[in-house]
Amino acid sequence: MLEYLRNAADKPLAKILIGILAFSFVGWGVAEWIFGGTASDTTLVNVGRSDVTIQEFSLEKTRQLSAMTRNQQRETYSDAARMGALDQQVLGALATQAMVENRAADMGFVVSDAQVAREISLFPEFQMNGQFSTFLFDTVLANSGYSEAAFADVLRRQILRGYVLAPVSVPVQLPEFAVRAAYDARYATRQIEYSTIKYSDFDVANPSAEELQAFYEQNPHTVPEQRTVSYVLVPADMDKPDDYDAAYQNAILVEDDIIAGESMSDTAKKHDAKFVELGTFDAAHRPVDVILTDAMMNNIFDMEEGTESELIETKQGFVIVRVERVIPEHNAEFESIKDELVTAWRRAQQRKQAYVRANEILVDLNNGTDMTNARAATVSRANGAPVDVLAAAFNSEIGSSSIVDGADAFYVLHIEKEVMPEADDKKMADIRTELENLSAQQITDDYNAFLKRQYPIEINDKVYNRFFAK
Repeated sequence: MLEYLRNAADKPLAKILIGILAFSFVGWGVAEWIFGGTASDTTLVNVGRSDVTIQEFSLEKTRQLSAMTRNQQRETYSDAARMGALDQQVLGALATQAMVENRAADMGFVVSDAQVAREISLFPEFQMNGQFSTFLFDTVLANSGYSEAAFADVLRRQILRGYVLAPVSVPVQLPEFAVRAAYDARYATRQIEYSTIKYSDFDVANPSAEELQAFYEQNPHTVPEQRTVSYVLVPADMDKPDDYDAAYQNAILVEDDIIAGESMSDTAKKHDAKFVELGTFDAAHRPVDVILTDAMMNNIFDMEEGTESELIETKQGFVIVRVERVIPEHNAEFESIKDELVTAWRRAQQRKQAYVRANEILVDLNNGTDMTNARAATVSRANGAPVDVLAAAFNSEIGSSSIVDGADAFYVLHIEKEVMPEADDKKMADIRTELENLSAQQITDDYNAFLKRQYPIEINDKVYNRFFAK
């Protein structure tokens, strides 16, 4: 029997059951612990006529955590944002299940005990030599903390979910003309002519002092908020429990000394930690440093000037960050960006002259004059001309002419005609599959929206806020 249980523990179903067993020892006390013995209301969310309770949420969260690897669990527990995302994912899944059950009840769907028994008999985990084994069934359930009634209830819910969602799971059959229209739109080509007028084709002298000052006033240059930051790292191999514990104890001593008024650099030397001065930077231009993850940057830019963070657990060890100085967002002084202003002013003048020239070419073209420096091309939606020209070529009418605004140039564009593609069975089949998948997803999204309207989700703020209090 022991050998069987060792083998069964690796099976997905057994992992789910064992995870629920692990929680069963503590689950009964969760509500009382949170609410101080007044747990008359344990509803987190109301969904139509159903409730999602603290107990249901905790069971499902424990199941998902138990399915993770040890490293994934450690990362989840040490990252508040990741744990918060897991909480929302679990709560969302339970709310969806509640909506489905409401819908099943309204449609009068019933799953008989006989059907549940038939489904149980087909589980591979409960079969021996191709036949249902009551011994395996009783053993797995007994060692998971699942009663027969509880397991049957889970299975009954799954069957009801299938009944409710089956209609939106039917493959969508698209008519041939719709597939052909999408194929033609994607693979048709267009014959065009276009002329390129680059900004760099125009020589512009440097501005006068008055022109540059006026340009500065019309185009203020904002310097984003900056912070001067340093930190102490107590390094550790966070995957080794002994190393983790030793580093944590040392980090506590580091934190105590910093709180007592010792400098971070002296404290780091005293405790064989690492002191790093990151310098001054803004949120968009972080220094190259492994501890500066997105979560760490958010933490740094939420701190006040002259404060240290609490101990932060990272993959490299335990970190205490200090924000030495905060430089608020401000407009740059004229003299500090004078060279940049000259460059920007000259580019603006070149752009104006390029546009004037492009407009002259367009006027001549509309009056019947051939386009100057024209280039003929047959283009697809992805190839054959600059990207800005391609976008305009397929968003304008056949026979039209226009000016296209590019990154470093203006283009005068004329669209001659459209060339429809030859049929390609493989490409047509791929488009059919793509469109059918998109249509199926649209139907599913619409049905989910209907369920949300029919069975509105309402958060029980009093319980929710206390349960998820940070």
